[in-house]
Amino acid sequence: MDATDPGPTDPLAPGSPTTPTTPTTPAAVPEDDDAAALPPPGGDSVSALLTRMRTLYQQAEEATERFNAAEEALKLQTTDTRKVTARLTAARTALAQGRAAAGRIARDQYQGRSEFSSYLRLLFAPDPRSALDQGHLMARASRERASAVPRLEGAERRAGALASASRKALDRQQTLAAAQRARRDEVRARLAEVEKLLASLSPDQVARLTELEREQTAGAQRELLDSGVLDDRHTPSPAGAEALRFAVEQIGKPYEWGAEGPEAYDCSGLTQRAWAAAGREVPRTSQEQWATLPRVSLSELRPGDLVVYFPGATHVAVYLGEGLVVQAPRPGGKVKVSPIAANPLLGAVRPDPGGTALASYTPPELPAGARDGGDEGYDRG
Repeated sequence: MDATDPGPTDPLAPGSPTTPTTPTTPAAVPEDDDAAALPPPGGDSVSALLTRMRTLYQQAEEATERFNAAEEALKLQTTDTRKVTARLTAARTALAQGRAAAGRIARDQYQGRSEFSSYLRLLFAPDPRSALDQGHLMARASRERASAVPRLEGAERRAGALASASRKALDRQQTLAAAQRARRDEVRARLAEVEKLLASLSPDQVARLTELEREQTAGAQRELLDSGVLDDRHTPSPAGAEALRFAVEQIGKPYEWGAEGPEAYDCSGLTQRAWAAAGREVPRTSQEQWATLPRVSLSELRPGDLVVYFPGATHVAVYLGEGLVVQAPRPGGKVKVSPIAANPLLGAVRPDPGGTALASYTPPELPAGARDGGDEGYDRG
């Protein structure tokens, strides 16, 4: 799962890059946001329990990605606020210096060190060179007096504008911090619903739930592979191979919402860090990755590409090849290798569309138990 300008674009606003595009693949998960409207677990069939569980996990995924987006926006705004504050400090320093210069001029005039006394020194200079030096000094002093007031006025205007910008930047930072807290609380509430449902299930229900999902995943995987849409003759680019190598090295580390490594990851935290290890910066959230990175068809999929899931683009994984992905699945799970069809496919993106495919490629060796544990995360493995 999952600004140098004082007013950057809000990634949480409708129509922003984080807003997912219309999905091309139907979802296997209901989009009803009211978990309470689902039937209680006690009398559910296993199929209904699976639907309920998927709904709760999907809501938790969506909340996690909203939290990640709010956190990224807050980071950008915090950086911007610091820059505006630094410029305001410099402007206030310049203003103080301008006021000091204006004060010196006023004192000179009051104490008689005026242009008239300078002209007397020029008139009684002992030699032409001294007179020339006095002339230069007089001209410079005259220019400084003439420019002192405009400089002071300009410094006051700049300081005033930056003070206003600083207040706005701070207000926005506080607003985003509040949004981040709200998203955090939303994630916690969704995960608490999952925990509550899991706690209400008997071991037999959990076993049957896990078995049913595995059967459904196996069926979806067979259907996808039998369609021939995947072509495993494609080799990765050098960057794609490096991103995949990094992802494989994280296998076994726990899923944790909002985590970006190095000890735990959520889904988009894993994909972002994998491509960062390959020298490519990609957006933090799965929704932004889907919205901003170049799309690639499943028939052109190559190792290292990112596979995106669900209509809202709320889950993402790294393509391993041979119909498999490396993913950070869900709470209770660990980074692992899963079938590409373990979740409803939305599409795929390529962080390095200009990267030339390697002439030959040997996939990274998978650690023991790379596929252990449920893809659905129910078994807490």
